[in-house]
Amino acid sequence: MGSLTALRAARPLEDVAVRVSGPLVLTASAMGHLRELGATVCHDGPACGGLARFALNSSGLGKVTANAAWAGVLRDADAADEATVQAATGVMAVHGRRDGTPRGLAVDYAATCASVLTVAGLLAALVGHARGRGAGHVSTGADRAALLTVSQYLAAASAPEAETVPVAPGGPPFTAADGTRFELEALEPGVWAGFWRALGALPEAIRSGWPPFQFRYATACAPLPEALHAITRDVSWSRIQQAAAISGAEVCAVHRLDVGGADPGPPWRIEARTTQWAGTAAGPTPEPGGPLAGLTVLEAGRRIQAPLAAHLLRLLGADVVRIEPPGGDPLRGMPPCCLDVSARWLALNRHKRAVEIDIKSPAGQAELLELAAGADVFLHNWAPGKAEQLGLDNETLGALNPGLVYAYTSGWAGRLPDPPIGTDFMVQARMGIGEAVRSADEPTAPSLMTLIDVLGGLLGAEAILAGLLLRERTGTGVQVESSLLGAAETLTKAAGHQRRHAGFRKPLRTADGWIAPTDQSAAAAQAHAPQLAELPTDQALTALRESGLTATAVTTDLASLPADPRLRASLGHDAHGSLTVPSPWRFS
Repeated sequence: MGSLTALRAARPLEDVAVRVSGPLVLTASAMGHLRELGATVCHDGPACGGLARFALNSSGLGKVTANAAWAGVLRDADAADEATVQAATGVMAVHGRRDGTPRGLAVDYAATCASVLTVAGLLAALVGHARGRGAGHVSTGADRAALLTVSQYLAAASAPEAETVPVAPGGPPFTAADGTRFELEALEPGVWAGFWRALGALPEAIRSGWPPFQFRYATACAPLPEALHAITRDVSWSRIQQAAAISGAEVCAVHRLDVGGADPGPPWRIEARTTQWAGTAAGPTPEPGGPLAGLTVLEAGRRIQAPLAAHLLRLLGADVVRIEPPGGDPLRGMPPCCLDVSARWLALNRHKRAVEIDIKSPAGQAELLELAAGADVFLHNWAPGKAEQLGLDNETLGALNPGLVYAYTSGWAGRLPDPPIGTDFMVQARMGIGEAVRSADEPTAPSLMTLIDVLGGLLGAEAILAGLLLRERTGTGVQVESSLLGAAETLTKAAGHQRRHAGFRKPLRTADGWIAPTDQSAAAAQAHAPQLAELPTDQALTALRESGLTATAVTTDLASLPADPRLRASLGHDAHGSLTVPSPWRFS
């Protein structure tokens, strides 16, 4: 453990000064998070070339610098802004699956993710400093962040097996007879069937609709039978709500984007315990150079949010131990597979160790407590109240291990009255993300790309790193909670106060594909649209560039990305043959 400061900081970056320069699109979220963590932040204005720079200085923590750019692995010409980053990395392709054509996210998603990852990288470097293995500089790129956000989709597209459900246009939201657009959540087939039976759907439509609906998290589309959409259009919103209540399903009307209210505050909660900590638990060091090498993370996570947070900690050098049910995580076999292991599962869980524990049994709970006694971090995303029910809550584990960082990645953080179930698409619907991600000429619809789960995972890692740094500074264990609600609020802050204009970030057709101009070049490029539609993509790009405009080709086939010369062979493969994306950080 690093030496304790006399300050015993209530926030991990108290007494830290940070000077920031560069465009607000790459710095605003980061500056807000740094301030919430206690730092004094000064923004010096834009930097040359759109590069964001962060210089952190503290007498107790030393000096660390960071760079955030649009291009980290892509060429500058192909990653000049948010639009071109989304186009080149496959984000437009994934977001557009529901509609059948590539579409840009109207919100600055890659930049927001890069901003959060910049703060996480700075915190990791400071934790490393306190432990005698820190780096002085960290860099990331919006393109690296974007590749991370689509890593599961890339891995699945590059697997030797095909998807078990079609990747084709279609999906929620549904529309009621009065025009109410709504999202539906059903985590079990019986609940799904019960909801549709209550509305009078035919058995065949119910059966054929379940697989694409169940896998929409994985495929970013849900080609449902038209009969299901037709049924909701013929019944009232109140009847739909009644069918949900009868079946146990959840429905949520698609809300408008509300950015005029009070500032929601930080996207996480960080609280230090009062009990002093004796030292750091020693553990394996799979990546000797990483700032978290020697730290052990116990992860009891499902789906994306918690596993992604733990994956990022592993990339930083931590030894991550997954707590899986007897027989192993059922998602290991989710198709498509590489050497009998799910490509999507590997994208979030490769190189983690696994321990099978029945946490519902007294013996399993005792085994987990024993593991937690020697861990540095315990992370879960269980349903509200489950940790207390199992006797695996912060109070219990903190009393056993006073130096533990107890991390909970939740859905709603207990902040909204009577919220729907805390899953990605329900949070998108409730928080107005469906309006933020689409331009003014498109109907509001949450993206079927798991935007909030992924950003929630990034925020979870950021919160844990802040907790680890606070532990180093105060000598006490820490409890942290991040949430999908916090992720949604982070993204809607980035959306600003105006809905994007009609046609915003709409790619232009070429004779054999699509191109995406930068936001600054879009209006002028649109004037060339008829001529571009008759040219092959490479000639269309040349024509635009000769006119002084900036654009790049839109990736539409994710399986083609590993051979894309724009990425300069930055994508690799693991021991199973599953596609890997580069780490979002470089430390030096």
